[in-house]
Amino acid sequence: MESRSEKRNSGRNYLIVALLVLVGLNVLQLYFWYQERETGRTKDATIAAKTEEVLAAKTKLDSISAQLDSKITEIQKLGGSIDSLLRVKDQLELDKQNLRNINSFDDRKYGQRIKQYESLLVQKDSEIARLRQENGILVAQNKTLSEENTNLKGERQALSDSVTTYSARTRELEQKVTLASALRAENIVVNALNARGKESDGGNYKARRLEKIKISFRLADNALAQQNEKTLYIRILDPNGAVISDMATGSGEFSYNGKGMIYTAAQTIQFDNSRQAIGFVYGRGGQQRFNEGRHVVEVYAEGFKIGEGEFAVK
Repeated sequence: MESRSEKRNSGRNYLIVALLVLVGLNVLQLYFWYQERETGRTKDATIAAKTEEVLAAKTKLDSISAQLDSKITEIQKLGGSIDSLLRVKDQLELDKQNLRNINSFDDRKYGQRIKQYESLLVQKDSEIARLRQENGILVAQNKTLSEENTNLKGERQALSDSVTTYSARTRELEQKVTLASALRAENIVVNALNARGKESDGGNYKARRLEKIKISFRLADNALAQQNEKTLYIRILDPNGAVISDMATGSGEFSYNGKGMIYTAAQTIQFDNSRQAIGFVYGRGGQQRFNEGRHVVEVYAEGFKIGEGEFAVK
């Protein structure tokens, strides 16, 4: 049988072992707690760093967005195309929304996107500079045209007004430039033709000898006018202001300022900008004669009145 002393020693050994196990468990628990705390600190540091990266990316994207809005507005005013920029704007807004998910944030990916956006902004600066230069050239050309075309007073005023507000209205400018491309009839002369075809000049003719009239003029040089087929219309107004016309001899109607207007005679030519000479021969026909008094001859082409002359019958 075990002695009492041996039993006491055995119990003490068990107690020591139990204490050692308890201490070991506490140490192990302390180790796990320390590891968890360090892992938490690392995770917090990672989240903080990522949050800073997200905020930095958002700041850059907000700045790019503001610059992009400014360039869209300016290019639109200058008459350039903004379709591609609007698509970029939509993608930029999507990138900004995706920043809300920090866990999926990729700093390298967004860094590349930001560089692409910044490169695009630089390209658009070059495009804006080019558009400004082109608009400046158009404005200078427009000023020159308005000074040279003294007969287009009303149109020149409208054109001059458009120049002052032009900065980005290229399309409106092109419409105004077409006004300056109108033809102009110079040196309109009306001669008389008798029954034998003999021609008389001077501008004053006797009614009984006046069978026909010959209207002659030249088309002024105009580099802006298109060299193509053009129809010229003549209107002869009698002393009472009525249009001399006869549908049976080629008279008809054309459009002027959005309204129908009767013409006396018409002729289609091939305009070649060579100051070419134009001639119309017109007779009343039958037993009709030209009335006594002052007659006015008006010339029209492409929706414009391009010249006016006169002759008298006595």
